[in-house]
Amino acid sequence: MRADLNLSPIRLPLALLCMAALLAACATDKADKPLKLEKIQSQLQISRSWEASLGGAAPKLRLGLGLAEADGVVFAGNHSGEALAYNLRTGKRLWQTRLKLPLSAGPGVGEGLVVYGSSKGDLVALDAGTGAKRWSAKLASELLSAPAIGSRTVVVRSVDGKLHALSAANGSELWVTSETLPKLTLRGIAEPVVTPELALSGFDNGRVLAVTLINGNTAWDVAIAQARGSSELQKLVDIDSTVVVDGEDLYAVAFQGRVARLNVQTGQVLWTHDLSSYAGLAVDADKVYVSTAEGDVVALDRKTGTEQWRQKALERRSLTAPAVQGGYVVVADVEGVVHWLDAGSGAFLAREETGTRVRAVPLAIGDELLVLNDAGKLSAYDVKPGVKQAATPPAAAPPPAP
Repeated sequence: MRADLNLSPIRLPLALLCMAALLAACATDKADKPLKLEKIQSQLQISRSWEASLGGAAPKLRLGLGLAEADGVVFAGNHSGEALAYNLRTGKRLWQTRLKLPLSAGPGVGEGLVVYGSSKGDLVALDAGTGAKRWSAKLASELLSAPAIGSRTVVVRSVDGKLHALSAANGSELWVTSETLPKLTLRGIAEPVVTPELALSGFDNGRVLAVTLINGNTAWDVAIAQARGSSELQKLVDIDSTVVVDGEDLYAVAFQGRVARLNVQTGQVLWTHDLSSYAGLAVDADKVYVSTAEGDVVALDRKTGTEQWRQKALERRSLTAPAVQGGYVVVADVEGVVHWLDAGSGAFLAREETGTRVRAVPLAIGDELLVLNDAGKLSAYDVKPGVKQAATPPAAAPPPAP
């Protein structure tokens, strides 16, 4: 198992014993090594249009820092506390704000704000246009996923199992609700989602919770996975990935659990399919795409949940959640390789290397794909159909304006 564990102080001795057993097994089991990639013939024209280094200290633990985009601006951050904004097309750095916080979550974008969280429970909102600080708030627990912003409200999950809502205007607390956590969980928490009426999130107990955005009252609470087995490791059923809401449908997946389609208003379960994932899923008009814990990429029929195809050539490569880019499904892996798959068949179409592991979900915006690796290198790829042309050196992002 490659997912990190979230160690509760109460369970620290047990957790350390479990981790020791896992590490020993990994060290002696050659089968745990990432599956070697077979050569493919590229079917796409992919060129790196720009790249930028975010800088900052390299994190030692899994963090929830990724990418966000709004109105042609890409937002990012590093663990040393720098928030940054880039022009999507040119890579020009538009602003940089030093927050002097160990950033571990975000960014979330909306309502003219870009919001980051820290490993010390700080939540900081900046002006999306200028990077100027608008407000900050202090929560009681570490933040490991991007906030969701909508309807003048910022909603964020914290490691202690709480879902917080704050005013987008000034950061004052509007409400807080929580779920009971298991004794041992994976390190990582699901990013919440907001609709005009609801705030929704998965939790480490395998449940999806929907609350009314205006006051935090529970609208519905549904179990996607049930803890089974005799050991704490066997009972892990975390939902650590973002639930996907599209129209009246909500899709969620749990570790050692299943994928489920629910009605977003009522929580009614419309279908389930047994799969294990801590990375997450993506959807398009026809299918649901899942990166499994084993490293498979699986496509399910969106309406029925029946399996359409399964790509097994990436097993044990610790994949990111998928991103949908037109007719392609994109994942990145533990060695920093980005893979484009055909959405209809799962066949490989292209690959690019970023240099080191990628944990953040690739961000697809039209023909552009943005990839942030663990070394803080942000790469923008222009993706078009057709045979790949000769490689050209990437253009460096211009320096910031004085």
